[in-house]
Amino acid sequence: MNRPWLLWIPLAVVAFIGGLAIYGLAVPKDDQVHSAMIGKKLPAFALPAATAGVPALSNTDMSDGKPRLLNIFASWCLPCKAEAPHLETLKAAGVEIDAIAVRDKPEDVAAFLAEFGNPFRRIGSDSEMAVQLMLGSSGVPETYVIGGDGTILFQHIGDIRAEHVPMLIEKVNAAK
Repeated sequence: MNRPWLLWIPLAVVAFIGGLAIYGLAVPKDDQVHSAMIGKKLPAFALPAATAGVPALSNTDMSDGKPRLLNIFASWCLPCKAEAPHLETLKAAGVEIDAIAVRDKPEDVAAFLAEFGNPFRRIGSDSEMAVQLMLGSSGVPETYVIGGDGTILFQHIGDIRAEHVPMLIEKVNAAK
């Protein structure tokens, strides 16, 4: 049987794969993770205090008319330790910061705060990661800009570095 059209199949496959490669190179890459929670109110939660001497945290605490940062961290997280001085810088600039400690023990949170400082107004303990998952957080550290009405305005994934501080101050000030 003579089927000359079968000779074109390998060429079509190669052309298709080449077209996909060219498309992948030509279209700009979007490195930003877009949270589905941006523009939505914080989910309802009431977390117990993560350690003695620091108040507990609930979603209503972040609906008092003042924009703030909500930092998700853990005492066992190395990038959380690296971002601690930058959180202190944000606090010194007048930014209010609340926090959620994920999968942590009270004594470990206390030791973390003693070693790295406490820029936080309130810290809730999310031992089951339930609130972290409701926020759409994929890991620690993550920081959210929360509007005065409890709306999530921005999500910063990863540790806060010196170059992120001015941007976060600007976003909190813009929310006023």
